[in-house]
Amino acid sequence: MNGQPQQSVEYVSSYDPYVYQTLTSIIGKNIVVQLSNNSAVQGVLSQVLPDHIVVEKNKTPFFIRTQQIIWVSPAFS
Repeated sequence: MNGQPQQSVEYVSSYDPYVYQTLTSIIGKNIVVQLSNNSAVQGVLSQVLPDHIVVEKNKTPFFIRTQQIIWVSPAFS
């Protein structure tokens, strides 16, 4: 437009099939997720998608980007 070259936008997402497969095997389990901002989320893993997971705590969903995950561990209550 306006005689100027158009810039293209490219979306890049890292996808780790091993992390994805491991997380899908624990859907429905109570977990703790350590995030890169040094916070932790504990709840039930309800969904796993290639770019994010959903952890529910007190019926509230937390959408967590896979790239922000440092570690995941089972939570024992």
